[in-house]
Amino acid sequence: MIRIPGDPGKDLCDSHLGMTRRDVLRVGGSAMLGLSLGGMMELQTHAKGASNKGGRGWGKAKNVIMIYLQGGPSHLDLWDPKEDVPDTVRSVFKTIPTKISGVKYTELLPHLAKVNDKFTMIRSLSYTPNGLFNHTAAIYQMMTGYTTDKVSPSGQLEPPSPKDFPNFGSNIIRLRPPTEPMLPFVMLPRPLQESNVVGKGGSAGFLGKAFDPYTLYPPGDDMDMAKMDKINIDDLNLRPDVFSYRLERRARMREEINKAMPDLEKAVEDYNLNQYYKQALNLIVSGRARNAFDLKQESERVRDRFGRNTFGQSCLLARRLVEAGTRVVEVVWPKVANSDNHSWDVHTGLNERMRDRSAPMLDRGLSALISDMDERGLLEDTLVLAVGEFGRSPQKGVSTSGNSNSADGRDHWPYCYTGVIAGAGIKRGYVHGKSDKTGSAPLENPVHPTQLLATIYHAFGIDPDTIVYNHLNQPRELVKAHAVNELFA
Repeated sequence: MIRIPGDPGKDLCDSHLGMTRRDVLRVGGSAMLGLSLGGMMELQTHAKGASNKGGRGWGKAKNVIMIYLQGGPSHLDLWDPKEDVPDTVRSVFKTIPTKISGVKYTELLPHLAKVNDKFTMIRSLSYTPNGLFNHTAAIYQMMTGYTTDKVSPSGQLEPPSPKDFPNFGSNIIRLRPPTEPMLPFVMLPRPLQESNVVGKGGSAGFLGKAFDPYTLYPPGDDMDMAKMDKINIDDLNLRPDVFSYRLERRARMREEINKAMPDLEKAVEDYNLNQYYKQALNLIVSGRARNAFDLKQESERVRDRFGRNTFGQSCLLARRLVEAGTRVVEVVWPKVANSDNHSWDVHTGLNERMRDRSAPMLDRGLSALISDMDERGLLEDTLVLAVGEFGRSPQKGVSTSGNSNSADGRDHWPYCYTGVIAGAGIKRGYVHGKSDKTGSAPLENPVHPTQLLATIYHAFGIDPDTIVYNHLNQPRELVKAHAVNELFA
C-alpha cells in the first residue's frame, strides 16, 4: 500500500512541523517489516517533550508495568480489611500481619504481606462516577484519564473508535520512545473487555495506529491456565529465504518511489526514513522480541515462583519484556471484567471465588513480580502498578450499580478502593491515604484515578499538562490532574 500526503497541518503537540503523521509515506503491508513499524519509530523521535517541571520522582522511570485488575477487586477482602464492623461489612477472611507495622491484609495475601515493604499502598483511590459506574466507563477513565458522555443505559460505552482518547501507554511511547530495537508497548494476555465491548480504552485512539500496543493474546479461553505456553512468535521469526526476498522487494519499491516522487522525498528528508526502516528491520534481525517472548528460557523454579497460570506467567513475561527494552507493558487480568469464575466482579459467590481462584493467583504473581524485579535491580527505573477500575461495596448483598447481588456478594464501589505502586523512586513500605471505618470513603489524602495517571507521566519526566491535538485538531491535556508527589521518596 502506498499512501500519498494530504494537506499540511499540526502533528499533535509538534506544531512546528509542516506535515502531519498522516502525511508520512507508508510502504508495505507487513506490520513487522513494512514501513508502518519504521514509521512508528521515526514518528516517536519527533515527539515534543514536556517542560521540565522537576520535583520528587521526576524522570525516574524508564519503563512501566501496569497490572490491570479489571473487574474491580474487593479492597475489603484483600488489602484494606475492617475488623470492628458489622457482619454485613466485615470480610469472612481472617486478617494477617504484614511487613509494615500496624498494617493488615486478609489471609488471602500471605505472599504480598511479606513483601509490602517494597511498595506503596494507596488506600484512598476515589472518584464520583459520571453517570452509571459500570466497568467499561471506569476502565476508559483509568486508561485514558477521560470520561465520555456517550454511555449506554447499561453503563457500557460504544466500541473502540479512532476518536477515543489514547491509552496512557500510547502517550508515553510517543513522548518517550524506546532506545532499543524492541516493541515499545505490549498488552497481554487478553483485551480489556466488558460483555461485547472489547478493547475500549486500550488503543492509541486519535494518536493513530502507529502508537497502538502490540497485542499478545495467546489462543485459548479465559479458563485455560496454560495459554501462555501457546505463544506463537512465528511473525517475529521469518524464514531466511522469505526474509531476504521481502527485504529486496521493499528496498526496490522505496527506490522507485524516491525516483518518481522527488518532491515527496524532499518533504520528508528530515525524517531520515532509511534509519528508521533499518530500526524496524533490526527488531526482527536482533531476535530481541522473539527471545523475550520465549518463557521457556526461564528456569522451572522461576516459572513456579510466579505461578503456573495465565496471570503469573503474564507477570513473568512482563519482566522479560522490560528487560528486553519494552517501554510499556500492560498485563490485563485474564478474565473478562463482568463474568464469573476468577473474575473480580464478585456480585455472587465472593467467598469461594476469591479464596480458591482469583486471590491466590494475584498474591503469588504480583509478589513474585515485585520481588524478582527488586532482586534484579529493575525497580530502580521501572514503575509497577496494580489497580482496578473501582472497589467493591462495603455493604454485602446490596445493589449500587443496578446489578443483583447475593448475600455474600459485593457490588461496584468507586468511592474508595486500593491500589499498589512501586519502583522508580516510589516510597517503600508506605501507606498513602486512609479509608474510613467501613472502607466506604477516604478519610485522608483521596487520590483520583486521573492523579494516578498524572503520577505515571511525572515519573517519566512528562508534564501531565502537555498538549496533544485530537482528531478535530483540538488541544487536549494528556490528563487534567497533577501528580501525587507524596508517593515519591
